[in-house]
Amino acid sequence: MLGLGLAGLGYASVVERNWFRLRRFDVPVLERGQRPVRVLHLSDLHLTPRRTMLINWVRSLGALEPDLVVNTGDSIAHPDAVPALLHALEPLLSRPGLFVYGSNDLYAPKPKNPVRYLWRTSKNDHRQHVPSLPWEELGAGMASEGWLDMNNTTARIKVGDLDVAVAGIHDSHISRDRYDLVAGPAPSDADLRLGVMHSPEPRNMTRFAADGYQLLLAGHTHGGQLCIPFYGALVTNCGIDRARVKGLSRHDSAWLHVSAGLGTSPYAPARFACFPEASLLTLVPRR
Repeated sequence: MLGLGLAGLGYASVVERNWFRLRRFDVPVLERGQRPVRVLHLSDLHLTPRRTMLINWVRSLGALEPDLVVNTGDSIAHPDAVPALLHALEPLLSRPGLFVYGSNDLYAPKPKNPVRYLWRTSKNDHRQHVPSLPWEELGAGMASEGWLDMNNTTARIKVGDLDVAVAGIHDSHISRDRYDLVAGPAPSDADLRLGVMHSPEPRNMTRFAADGYQLLLAGHTHGGQLCIPFYGALVTNCGIDRARVKGLSRHDSAWLHVSAGLGTSPYAPARFACFPEASLLTLVPRR
């Protein structure tokens, strides 16, 4: 029994944690006659400088030539990780891009008992008053290449042939989301209305949908990270239900895509029945 447990731990920490996958979804959200566009959704890299396999895999995604790249946060997990992250993203930074922060872009991870996630989330666990990770350097690095900082703000961006209205919020998991700053009806003259956040909290998703945003993108959940085959996630670490812990689903009138992410905390370096992923969303006309 001990040998079986050790084998499972070895698989989860060495094999599956580095078995990166690209998931593909068609999202019927455009008007008839509009040409499809492709959105690459990245999330939760939790990058440390020596994660060479992850860095190289992300670099390989440049060959997809997406029309838009969206990074929904928790990109780094080490004070020296920003250069490594920018190196990983380099083939994608010439594409139009958007980003928001997650809590671990500001606060360094700490050892935690993973069992406690069964009865509580990690919301507001970060008690530091001063961020301990170089989030400003992180944001400046992406913004200097033209990616838009969407933390508690709105913007318009050209994506393929589309005029896209975007609203984004900072991480609700550390109570930095300020939906009131982006609230109000989404521009009706936009070809697409996109909402971006790190943690998929239903209260924010409901407001995005009510304001007319058609596609919502989030991360944070890690897809449950340690799942049970044929059952799925045990926890989501936020307010969303287990059935929507990853992948494409609906929330009220909007489509919702939650990424299971590409990384893990350095203090919990394992995945089981939940492969690390990026997603390529092809936006197509509604039927």
